Amino acid sequence: MSFAVPEDVAKEFGLMSGEEVAEFGTGIGAYTLACAKIVGGSGKIYAIDVQKDLLERLRNDAKNLGITNIEYIWGDIEEVGGTKLKDHLVDVVLMASVFFQLADKLGAVKEAQRLLRSGGRIVFIDWSDSFGGLGPKPEDVFGSDTAENLFTTNGFKKVKSFQAGDHHYGLIFQKQT
Repeated sequence: MSFAVPEDVAKEFGLMSGEEVAEFGTGIGAYTLACAKIVGGSGKIYAIDVQKDLLERLRNDAKNLGITNIEYIWGDIEEVGGTKLKDHLVDVVLMASVFFQLADKLGAVKEAQRLLRSGGRIVFIDWSDSFGGLGPKPEDVFGSDTAENLFTTNGFKKVKSFQAGDHHYGLIFQKQT
């Protein structure tokens, strides 16, 4: 069994120093921390989750690592305006292993679209299968073809596919102007 190492997978995102990233459903923040290191002190990560305890854990982990470019937001990614961030604020929206859990997937796409600057990118990672009781149930797996269709019919162009471990896939989309 080989799961992705967030620091390695984040190299596929094409992040640059100074960029601003919103992570939807940040959880324990493995990708948030990896991205915070890449964008550096001139960049910013908005870590968004509905679970306050996970945000607090991430805050403590970042503090222990000396990472200071993260803003922690208790918000709802499935609702337009639910992240409490202003329009066209970020260069990248990251959705990693969260989409299969969402009831309103289109709502999350619309919130991402609202937050992204013109030409901004969505980095999308989700489970390619149901593995040994981890991740989604088989009927809840949100496949790459389904993801591609959802984003491309809602104002995004697929830019890239990448490997995100043995049980995950990755896609990058760009917001069309």
